[in-house]
Amino acid sequence: MRTLRDPEDAADALQEAFISAFRAAATFRAESQVTTWLHRIVVNACLDRVRRKQARPTVPLPEAGPGEPVTPRDAMSDQETRLLVRGALDGLPEEQRTPIVLVDVEGYSVAETAKMLGIAEGTVKSRCARGRAKLAKVLGHLRNPGADANVPGDAVGRRERRHGRPWEGQ
Repeated sequence: MRTLRDPEDAADALQEAFISAFRAAATFRAESQVTTWLHRIVVNACLDRVRRKQARPTVPLPEAGPGEPVTPRDAMSDQETRLLVRGALDGLPEEQRTPIVLVDVEGYSVAETAKMLGIAEGTVKSRCARGRAKLAKVLGHLRNPGADANVPGDAVGRRERRHGRPWEGQ
């Protein structure tokens, strides 16, 4: 429940974990307690569900009051932004994408994320910081609509260094 925050998803993940544990029981080496081994299997099943959910996200329908038309232009703009963000996230290495999704999208704390991934809190923080910096370069045009959206991140800086400011000499 702490990982997935949905009773139905948690029950499904637990069932998948029991099946995985049953199948892998012969490979248990007794280097740790059975409870530790089972906990890791459950956490992995939950993370698998999170990843699958991210690969096939559901988008809620826009809510409009009775008689209010849904504005297709806004819905399309929102969908376009979602696709851009998802594409930028997909461009990150897995080791940066997973902590960012868990902390920034799913709302888990750094400590919870570190525990789920089996890494140190400092590692979660640094991976998030590096990933956010990459996302800022790729998605910077969303904050500054006047920026050139077709030129990826650092290419804008290279173009300006090569040709001066974009508005000079035009």
